[in-house]
Amino acid sequence: MSLLVVGLSHRSAPVSVLERAALTADAQVKLLQDTVAAEPATEAAVLATCNRIELYADVDKFHAGVAELSTLLAQHSGVGLEELTPYLYVHYEDRAVHHLFSVACGLDSMVVGEGQILGQIKDSLARAQELHSAGRLLNDLFQQALRVGKRAHSETGIDRAGQSLVTFGLEQLARGGDVQQWARGKKALVIGAGSMSSLAAATLARAGVAEIVVANRTFDRAERLAQILMDGDDTDVAARAVPMESVPAELTRADVTVSCTGATGLVLTADSVAGAVEGRTPAPAAGPGQDGPGAPGGETGPVAGVQRGASGTSLGSEDGCPLDLSAVQGTAGFSVLGEAAVAGMAAADLEQHAAWVDNGSVGGDRRPAGAAARPGQTGTLDPAADTDAIAALAATAAAVGRIPERRRPEPVEEPQRPEPVLFLLDLAMPRDIDAAVHRLAGVRLVDIESLAEASAGAPMAADVDQVRRIVSDEVAAFGAALRAAHITPTVVALRTMAADVVAGEIARLDGRLPGLDDKHRAEITQTVRRVVDKLLHAPTVRVKQLAAEPGGAGYADALRTLFDLDPETVAAVSRAEDSTTEKDRGPA
Repeated sequence: MSLLVVGLSHRSAPVSVLERAALTADAQVKLLQDTVAAEPATEAAVLATCNRIELYADVDKFHAGVAELSTLLAQHSGVGLEELTPYLYVHYEDRAVHHLFSVACGLDSMVVGEGQILGQIKDSLARAQELHSAGRLLNDLFQQALRVGKRAHSETGIDRAGQSLVTFGLEQLARGGDVQQWARGKKALVIGAGSMSSLAAATLARAGVAEIVVANRTFDRAERLAQILMDGDDTDVAARAVPMESVPAELTRADVTVSCTGATGLVLTADSVAGAVEGRTPAPAAGPGQDGPGAPGGETGPVAGVQRGASGTSLGSEDGCPLDLSAVQGTAGFSVLGEAAVAGMAAADLEQHAAWVDNGSVGGDRRPAGAAARPGQTGTLDPAADTDAIAALAATAAAVGRIPERRRPEPVEEPQRPEPVLFLLDLAMPRDIDAAVHRLAGVRLVDIESLAEASAGAPMAADVDQVRRIVSDEVAAFGAALRAAHITPTVVALRTMAADVVAGEIARLDGRLPGLDDKHRAEITQTVRRVVDKLLHAPTVRVKQLAAEPGGAGYADALRTLFDLDPETVAAVSRAEDSTTEKDRGPA
């Protein structure tokens, strides 16, 4: 028999599928009963949470077991098998053990290291024991999983990993400043009501935000989280729940937004965020030498970074100019008088600009005020010469990608981004918030990708690695114990057979020596038994050691073949051990 798990979780399926596939308590009972009644399975247990549905079973055939368990999950979840199959994962034997131990330690949870899963595993085992669907394998497996989970929490800081992720994300939003000082008085919008969103909401409440609005696809869960926040003894925050349809309106009021929904698509697009901050961001401050809207004369200042000519006229701003030079002036470190003004322009565009200049739309002399004309230079431009020169520059730009600049480029002051008015923390994977939001003025976005870069080598990463080592060690130990236990009934059957042989030979001795007194008979019997025990001791101890190693399952078959053991005798020993274990088993 072999361990098999078939399931789906937040890592493999969208939340819409998980919600539809959710199992009620009655459905879980019926699923367990139908699983143990199916031909490939002899034991079964169901682990069902808001983020996962997993069916564990002891099966004698892998392919038949996968097909049967998948079909049963589909039947009892109400999601068609064809729709459900792409989201199912399968683990077998050691990989199944590794999966459950990782789940018990919180490594597979949406909030890494959360301890709630231990209680859910305990409830799953208790339900299987109550229905007598868990035999020796699943009892040992789930009880060991609980021990491994407790060990991970006691020996490492894994239970701080989820809290660290939220706190670290808020610290990144606050640019490393004090989170409580940064959050005090702000209005927060929390999208999602799962474990991570709940943790973020609680952290924001303790940090001192004035209001928390919870939006969730299932409104009841949003209301429940809002009520928990309101009832908290250590916080004084106003909280309310809204449906997901209200997110765009609430986003316009929020100062901080945390999103973790488990959705497969974007929850907040760049357009929706841009609309939410429209009108909330102040105009960027005017740089040196630039006129702001309040400058003398009421003249509106140029786009940040556009240098003004000596005559005070912004290039490209004259009526009738065929080119918008401000559209190509963004190259950092260059002025519109240098290569940024013409780099990448087509020759036809440059010729249009040259013709406009030659027509004298801005005056005949383009020299700076007070500058003397070079020898031979007249007060007007030569149209033919300038057109040829600009065409030559355009040809150079097309060939080498830039216009050669002989003089030192004039520095351009970068436009200053306004202070953020909306802070976004995206804790979902895949992401909930469009990455293009990073480019929006007045918005600061921190997501899982940026957190991973900023937290490389952080203590929580070390805790996760330590827990993974614990899981690997425990899987190896459980596998060895399981393989050793697999051969135990065969060893017991061998020793039982040897005892029967000794008893038979002593009976024959009594027939040949009827006058043998009890003292001598007992001494002979003890001697024969010691001989048999010594002959069997080394082989049985060694075969248990070999069976505990990977690939050692065949030693039980070899032992049965060598000593011609009756398979039914071995099976009877196994049933007797299972019966004893069932009687001695206490509460999970």
